[in-house]
Parts: sequence; structure tokens; C-alpha cells
Amino acid sequence: MTDQVVTPGETAVVGRVASTRGRTAAARIGWGAAGVAAVIALWELYKFLGPADGVTVGGDGSAGSGVILLPRTHDRAMPHVWDMIARMFAPTSGGETPPLLLSVVQAAGTTLGLAALGWLIGVVVGSLLGIAMQRWRLVEAGLLPWIVVSQIVPLIAFAPVVNALGTQIDRSGFPWPQWFSVALIASYLAFFPVAVGMLRGLEAPDALHLDLMRASSAGWWQTLVHLRLPAAVPHLLPALRLAAASAVVGAVVAEVSIGLRGGIGRMLIQLAGQASSDPAAPWAPTFGTVVMGLVAAGGVALVGVALHRFRRGEDTA
Repeated sequence: MTDQVVTPGETAVVGRVASTRGRTAAARIGWGAAGVAAVIALWELYKFLGPADGVTVGGDGSAGSGVILLPRTHDRAMPHVWDMIARMFAPTSGGETPPLLLSVVQAAGTTLGLAALGWLIGVVVGSLLGIAMQRWRLVEAGLLPWIVVSQIVPLIAFAPVVNALGTQIDRSGFPWPQWFSVALIASYLAFFPVAVGMLRGLEAPDALHLDLMRASSAGWWQTLVHLRLPAAVPHLLPALRLAAASAVVGAVVAEVSIGLRGGIGRMLIQLAGQASSDPAAPWAPTFGTVVMGLVAAGGVALVGVALHRFRRGEDTA
């Protein structure tokens, strides 16, 4: 057994690649931080320069009439960023209650778990639909337009319907907890990008590679497993990230629509009702929802790490 000799040139190439990746990661973090700082600066600048009562067009001059072109900037409508941050560390509802930040983290954990379940359901359903549409062109022609149209249905109106059906199923003797309705509604948003991404990815292999599989007497299943699915990874990973973020949105909207307790959607409604007396409080669950979306998309990145050897030519959209 001989030892492998690494030349100085190879060592230098590896070092340059690692250095380039490090600079790229640092640049992404830096641009992300700069974007957050820019949003904070624009918020405070508009609060300082904008009119306290905003700009309204039309109406009879009474409160609530007319069309608002620019938002109001007084403290009840637009609190300072530092007031929002300070409110996170204050008690949730006064007294001996835990800090608002802790309550948001607990509620976000509940909602994120439901969104993860919805994401899994959406991935399974979307993948099966994508495979079926690629396998049979008649299925694609008949099903794809309806998949697109399904995303036009307002989720806030669709959620109570799913909850009502679940309640009827539960009364008939088959267990249907309310949280499963939330997960199912989250999957409704998650399956769409997966189905489209899977279909596009399965159709990605070159005709030359398909001809090679046919020449090797490979059947449809062998071609799917050994050629089409690996080729679909660069198209599927962005779809999975989009599905994860969509599942979070679906879970929050579902909680708001059906009134599920314990999640961040219910917390948003409760604190929004107290905004006139505690204007900084509703922003804590709002920020929590944003962080949930980032965590969900970051979790999908772990799947991409496991599939790194198939990611050549990955879509960035």
C-alpha cells in the first residue's frame, strides 16, 4: 500500500477554493446584515420625516374614510425599532408572565412543527403528482392547469372549510385533531412548487442520456431512479425551499382562520387586538414568523448538503 502524494500545486488549489468559499459565505452574511440595517434605517427615517396622520386621498374627512397612500407615523401606528426590541424582553401580559420573547419562541415551535408536517405531506403529494405528469402526458395536460388554478383559492376562506370537514370526520368516529387541519392546509401551499419543480426536473435529462438508457434496455423505473431523479435534484431543491416557506405561511394563516390555540397565528391575533394600548407587542410574533420562514428554508439546506453531488447546475430562482 503506497501513500498518496499531494503536490504543492494541488494544496494551493484546494486552499484557493476554500478561501473563495469562505469569502462567498462572508459576503452573503454581510449583504444580509446590510439589508436588515437598510430596512431599519428606512423605517426610522420615514417615521422621522413622514406625516403623523399619513396621507389620505378622498373620503369625507372622518377617521377611516378615504384611501391611505402613506402610513401614519405616530407611535401607536409605527413604534420605534428599539421599542419593539425592548418589548420582547418585557412580560407577555404583565405581572409574573414570562417574557414575550419566550412566549413567541414557544408558539413558533408549535407552528413550525405543524408546518414541517405540512411540508412533508406536500413533498410526498407534489412528488407523486410530478412523477405521474412526467410519466403520462395526458395526466400532465389534464392535471397541471388545475394544480395552477388551485393556488388562486384564498387560503383564509379555504381553511375554515377544511376545519369543518375535519370536525365532521371526527364526529363520525375517525380521529381528526384540529392541528391536523392546520398541517393539511400548510401542505396545500407546499405541494405546488414541489409538483412543478419535480416535473421540470424529471424532464431535464438530455436526449442523448435518454437514448443511452434505452440502448441499455433500461425500463421506465430504472430510468427514473438512475437518471431522471438525480437530474431533478438541481430543480427540486429550490422548490423544496419555496415549499418550506409556503408551509410556514399556510400554517400561520390556518391558525388565524380556525383559531387554533398555542401557535404563533393565534398570538398574532391576540396581540393585534391590543395594539392600541401596546403597539410594539404585535411586532414580536411578526418577527418570529419571519425567523420561522428562515429556519424552515435553512432546514431544507441540510437536504441539499446530503445531495451535494447532484447539485451541479442548481437553479437559483
